[in-house]
Order: sequence, then structure tokens, then C-alpha cells
Amino acid sequence: MSALWELGEASVHDVLGRMGGDRAYNTVSTLVRILEQKGFVRSRKQGRRHLYRATRRKPDYQKATLRDLVRRLFAGDASALVRTLLDSRELLPDEIAELRRLLRRKERG
Repeated sequence: MSALWELGEASVHDVLGRMGGDRAYNTVSTLVRILEQKGFVRSRKQGRRHLYRATRRKPDYQKATLRDLVRRLFAGDASALVRTLLDSRELLPDEIAELRRLLRRKERG
């Protein structure tokens, strides 16, 4: 998705080039098609290739994906997600301060 947000509209080959690493073309192609089936990506044919474009802005996609992650991996318990995050890595003091600020803002409504 990041490659599609950066590029706007791209072929699988373009996405693969942006991603770097040792991913196979077929792997990226399958991933893009799955995202299309889920409605996160739309395609159009240009000659022999398909061009893909994200259908959601990054913040909207992140929220939808995170809701799905909390539902599937943490049985809908968002606090379990936060506990796991806190237990899994060292947080910098400014990150902790930001989390506190976000929680206070959420409490105020």
C-alpha cells in the first residue's frame, strides 16, 4: 500500500521496484489482487498490464486494518494490543509522553 500511496498509480512491476528486497513478482501480484478483492485497491487495464491505485487514504486504511487486527488477533480487546506493544519493545520517553497525551485527550472525549 505504501508504494501505491507514493506512486499514485502503478503496475505490479512498479510496486515491486519501490519495495526493494527479494520479493517475487508473483508474491506482490497476489498481494495486490487480494487488496483489490478487499476493496483497498482498484485496477484498470493499460495495454497488457494492469495499473493499481489505492482506494483509501493511508489513515483510513490504517484504521480499518488495525480494527481488523484487534478483532482477529486480540479478540476485540484493544487494551491487549497496547499491553503487547508496551511489553514488546523499549519506548523512548517522548513516545511515552505522547501516549499519555493521547490517552488524556481520549478521556476528555
